[in-house]
Amino acid sequence: MVFFGIFNRRTFSKVLFLLAGFVLFSANTVYFLGAGQTSFKTPLRTTYHFDFDNVQKKGPYLNLKAALLLNYKNGEVLYAKNCDKVRSIASLSKLVAAMVVIDKGIDLDRTEKITKKDARRSRRSRLRVGYELTLRDLLHAALMNSDNRATKTLARATSGSVETFVREMNRKVKKLGLKNTVFYDPTGLDERNVSTAHEVAKILHYAYEYDLIAEITAKKKYRVKILNRKNRFHRFSNTNRLVLSPYKVLTGKTGYTIASDYCLATLVKNKKGERLTLVILGVPGDRLRFKEARRLLKWGFRNLS
Repeated sequence: MVFFGIFNRRTFSKVLFLLAGFVLFSANTVYFLGAGQTSFKTPLRTTYHFDFDNVQKKGPYLNLKAALLLNYKNGEVLYAKNCDKVRSIASLSKLVAAMVVIDKGIDLDRTEKITKKDARRSRRSRLRVGYELTLRDLLHAALMNSDNRATKTLARATSGSVETFVREMNRKVKKLGLKNTVFYDPTGLDERNVSTAHEVAKILHYAYEYDLIAEITAKKKYRVKILNRKNRFHRFSNTNRLVLSPYKVLTGKTGYTIASDYCLATLVKNKKGERLTLVILGVPGDRLRFKEARRLLKWGFRNLS
């Protein structure tokens, strides 16, 4: 009891000081402990505001429902079409899903099996029920190949249920100040997953602050290992075909459902080091999506101030 009293008087203030320092130090960084874990800088320290004062009135005619093109460096909008109209955004939703997964600080080398429930409404996936993969490989499949089974497995594995995960996605965008963005599922298959070209551009910028998301979405190809199948691998290609263009893709995501039509959100850099953010929604064709994207980017780089 005497020792405890001395500890209180002499040490308590020092302990409080050390704890305060630890909390302050940890406020800007998320740390993971254990083998195979990685530390990620907690992003979102920037609030993105775009400048619409100098939007070009004579931009190219594009066959799409909504679009936004802006200078990443200063937020100056070069081209805008229906950019504040709420539309279904399909798999662009997965950018927010990836942020929520990484925010949790879970060991991405942890493994998870795909269940029958994960596979519902996801028939096209090459990831079969029972396959065991690392969360890291599931994240690659979700972002690069837009795999819905991978996305739902990540949601269930990191939040306990898909429903809880979706609530966390909605809290995430609310925290970011995105008032027109709502999610009903993590994959984007639900047509009620909506946003605007304006807010999707902000989502893309926030996602780019996550080093892992930027790294994954810039890759051309990736091979995942099926851990419980001998010598079984699957190769995934990036659905963002601009990775094969002369531009350097810094991050990006594609999307498609019948309700949304073809969508693309991407950040690219040209040989001069200039960067443009592009969002196009509601393009009536897969090839046309990238044709219109290249046209708008070519025009945009020519018109940078």
